[in-house]
Parts: sequence; C-alpha cells; structure tokens
Amino acid sequence: MRKKALVFAAVSFCMMSIISACHTGSDVSDAKAAAIPAARVAIAQRGDISHVLTLAGQFQPYQVVDVHPKVSGYMKQINVDIGDIVRQGQTLAVLEVPELKAELQQSVFRLEQTKEEITQAQHEINRAEATHSALHSAYERLEEAAKGHPGLIAQQELDDAQAKDLSSESQVDAAKAAMAAAKQHTGAAEADNQRVQALHDYTTVQAPIAGVVVWRFADTGALIQGGTNSNSQDLPIVRISQSTLLRLRIPVPESDVQYVRDGDALEVRVDAASRSFTGKIVRFTRDVNFETRTMETEIDVQNQDLKISPGMYANTMLRLGHSENVVTVPIEALVLNGKQRVVYVVDSTNRVHPCPVEVGIQGSKLVEIRSGLHPGDRVIVGGQEKYQENEEINPEVQSTQASETFQETGGMIDLKGEENVASQAGPESSNEPQANGRGVDNDRTKPSASAVGATKEHPGGPH
Repeated sequence: MRKKALVFAAVSFCMMSIISACHTGSDVSDAKAAAIPAARVAIAQRGDISHVLTLAGQFQPYQVVDVHPKVSGYMKQINVDIGDIVRQGQTLAVLEVPELKAELQQSVFRLEQTKEEITQAQHEINRAEATHSALHSAYERLEEAAKGHPGLIAQQELDDAQAKDLSSESQVDAAKAAMAAAKQHTGAAEADNQRVQALHDYTTVQAPIAGVVVWRFADTGALIQGGTNSNSQDLPIVRISQSTLLRLRIPVPESDVQYVRDGDALEVRVDAASRSFTGKIVRFTRDVNFETRTMETEIDVQNQDLKISPGMYANTMLRLGHSENVVTVPIEALVLNGKQRVVYVVDSTNRVHPCPVEVGIQGSKLVEIRSGLHPGDRVIVGGQEKYQENEEINPEVQSTQASETFQETGGMIDLKGEENVASQAGPESSNEPQANGRGVDNDRTKPSASAVGATKEHPGGPH
C-alpha cells in the first residue's frame, strides 16, 4: 500500500509540473501580444474622385429690346399684346403722320420735275447739236469755195459763217452743262425722296428680333414720340424678349473662379419646368463683384419650346476637378510633416514606415494619391503620432470606399422647401428661396442683382 501511495504522489507531481509549465508559456505569449499596439489601417485602392460645386442660377433672355419708333405720330394700329410670339420683321404697329405723308408726296413731285428737266435738257442738246452741224457745214463749204476761187466769197461773209459756227458749238456745250446740272438736281431730289420715304417707312414699326412681347406701353390713338434722343424718357411701344435662347447666369464664388474654363460642362436642373440637361460655359466676366465676391458665368440654353421662362431659377452642378482610375485612400491617412504630406505605410511584416506622397483632388472622405503609394498598400488611418518608424503593430483592416464625388454647396434653390416654409409661416412670410443643405446664407443662396440682371421698369401698367 505504501508503494502505491508513493507512485501516485510521483505521478501527481509530474502532472502539476506540466500544467505549471503550460500556464507559464501562455502568460508569456499573452504578455508579448499585449505589448504590440493595434492600429486601424485601410488599403489603397483604385477609383474615381470628383470635386463638384452646386450653384443656383437664374435664366435671363438672350437680349431684350425696347422698340421705339423713329418718328413721332399718332398710333393708328397696334397688332400685338403681351405674351404674343413675334418673328423678326413682323409689323408691330402703324403710326399716322399726316405732315410726313404730305412731305413724301412733295418729294415725289420734285423728283418727277427734275426728271422732266433732264428730258428738256436732252432735247436742248439735240437742237444745239443739229444747229451746230448745219452752221459748221455751211462755214466749211464757204471756206472751200473761197480757197478754190479766191475773191469769190467776201471775207465778211466767211467771218460771219465762222462766228455762227463757233456760237452754235458753245450752245452745244451749254446744253450739255445744263444736262449735267439737271442730273445733279435729279440726284438731290432722289436722295431727298429716299430720306422722306425712309422716314415714312418708320411709321410701320417692325420687330427687330424674334421673341416674345413681354410688355406693351401704348394704345391706339396715343401720341408716340420718336426715339431719336438717347436722353429721352419717352416710352417705347413694346418690349420684346428673345426667349428662344436664354442666358443662365450663375455666380461662381471667388475661391472657385480659378477652375472656370470656357467649354466646361455643367449639369442643370430646372425644377419649375421639370427639365434637366447638360450645358457648357460660353462666357464669364473675368471680374469678381466687389460686394458679392462672385464672378458672373453664363450658359446659353436653347428654349425653342418656351418651356423655360426668363426669371426661373436653376440648380447647376459644376465639376471643378475629376480623376479616374487613380489611387485613393481615406483622408484621415494623410499627415502633414512640415510642408510635406506623408502616410504611414504598414509593410508585410506589420512594421510602420512613414512615406511622403503627392496629393491630388481632396474630397470629404477620400484623397487622390498621385505618387508614393500603390494599390494594395496598407496605411494607418488616424493616430499616426503614436507610432514610430519600423515599429511593429497589430493591423486592424477597415473596409473603405474606393470612389467619391465631393460636393461643395454654393447655393441651391429648393422650390418645395420654399412652399413648405411659406405654408408654415403663413401668408405674411417671405417668398425668398430657401437654401438647401448646409445652411448657406441668403447672399450665396439667391443670385444677387448683379447675377440675375436688372430689368428696366417703366411707369405705367399693362395695356
């Protein structure tokens, strides 16, 4: 029995020694693992990154013309009213100017009279030439006879014949001069007739452009003053707006002026007309407004169906920058080391190595890496100051997106939001468009007066 007890004690001691050794090895391994710091890492990927600017714009007519008559007179007939679509050259109104009509008839009579003077002068030339021809022939015959038979013809008779010949020749010259004067009189009379006729033609007022009559200022029987003086405050007959081609004006903030180029594409959405399309920048002022700190930029928009009315708002999206199939990492991976931007790369042995990089487009979540990284590289995201170069870490890989469209809001028009605010505030609430998004102030939300263009107002109401 004693021998069995000794064997049992020896076996128990061995088992306890083995268990103790196992616990000691596990504790050492756990302590070593706890000594390696953990770090959040992301994998560099290939993707697309864009930087876009959303802006509110307002449509303006391509051109607006106030139609004034050239002459003063009474309105005999007006053929158009507000809202009418007119074509170029269409008769808008007819004026009655009796004194101008009489002057036109007088100029016609004067022109006919000068034409008769030309006819008379031509007859006088023919008569003078015929007389000269007869007298010249008579003188030549007398002169020949005198030479053939000296003394047969008296010298006095020869001298008289020569004088008549020369006199008739001068009469021919005088008749031709009279003809030239008559032609000049006719030219002057014709020019005066054309002048009066042109003034008379101005009594028929025609549309200088194709467009829409947006206002009418005169009625039948009204006395209309001629618009010949640029300082005159006389009212026009109508105002025509070229609405088949519109200018979409958008105010680009000062910080984004550097990105604006002719031909840049914009996505345009017109909520009021339920229409979306892509436009191109055709012109910009190259001047930043002192008050609004924006630069006016224009897009030409075809509007043949007239579904878009001048004055409507539009939301636009201008692409400031775009890169495709580039290396992207989360923006938290960037660290500014002096003037150099670096990322902390984790190698295959889980050791940290700071790496300088060249940065491209930056969004709100991602950043473009132009050089310094390759797809598949692991980078530390956040808390980089806690790690030293060549330090071993325990990486915790996070899933991140590869592409991003970063949208900067310069002002949006939310028509439904405006209606909701108006209904909640009551009938006395403001009708100003509301900003959509990140609390943009009104100066950035609604285009300024310089952006949308000032419309000339004239006294008087619609007719």
